[in-house]
Amino acid sequence: LKMAAAEPGAAPGGGGSVPVLFCFSVFARPSSVPHGAGYELLIQKFLSLYGDQIDMHRKFVVQLFAEEWSQYIDLPKGFLVNERCKVRLVPLQIQITTLGNLTPSSTVFFCCDMQERFRPAIKYFGDIISVGQRLLQGARLLGIPVIVTEQYPKGLGSTVQEIDLTGAKLVLPKTKFSMVLPEVEAALAEIPGVRSIVLFGVETHVCIQQTALELIGRGLEVHIVADATSSRSMMDRMFALERLARTGIIVTTSEAILLQLVADKEHPKFKEIQNLIKASAPESGLLSKV
Repeated sequence: LKMAAAEPGAAPGGGGSVPVLFCFSVFARPSSVPHGAGYELLIQKFLSLYGDQIDMHRKFVVQLFAEEWSQYIDLPKGFLVNERCKVRLVPLQIQITTLGNLTPSSTVFFCCDMQERFRPAIKYFGDIISVGQRLLQGARLLGIPVIVTEQYPKGLGSTVQEIDLTGAKLVLPKTKFSMVLPEVEAALAEIPGVRSIVLFGVETHVCIQQTALELIGRGLEVHIVADATSSRSMMDRMFALERLARTGIIVTTSEAILLQLVADKEHPKFKEIQNLIKASAPESGLLSKV
């Protein structure tokens, strides 16, 4: 939890507990802390009371109700709880800017449910297969790990033959819509320094959306490849991408992703990546509906 508040107070001393009213949003819960508790213990108490309500990606300030001013003030430096008081946790309005920089060493590609049985149902499925191929070729060239899932393959078939999964770190069947399964989390934990996930596949408003939201909830930066994700309905796809963009997820394109990963004409793999992207993007309704 990132905080913009006073420095931690001293460790609590003896003297029993002190009643404190902990306020967050519309909530106010009476509790107590040890006499002499400082900033760190107040934070721990806020998390124990409101952990399921707190957005861990926001910055906060801790404030104390000051009787002399009849309003809240920022928690004084070195503050210790010595008497009954009221404190609150306030989210700052300034959002943390997501720059979206990509480097091969901190990036993983997620290929979601590009399966045979979806072929007749998903709009512009041939186009997203073509772009997905290009992305996975780029991942192999740049040494980027690839995690692939298949939604109930017993009923929906395996990943389409056109997509080459050679070298994929993990190919996993699932019934959950999100790709964030225990096996996927374990695989990510084995890759040092992972910061960014490049996500593509189907369906945009179901498995892609739920995967993206779970990943950002775990502190990862998510890039959704708009020209490599689709749904049965273009309305579902459009509103999913708009919703995800509002949450801070980066909606981008395959060419932007690949060129951002090489970053420089002098990159040793630039020519090979350039050859991948020389073919123009599909001129289909897929891109016009973003």
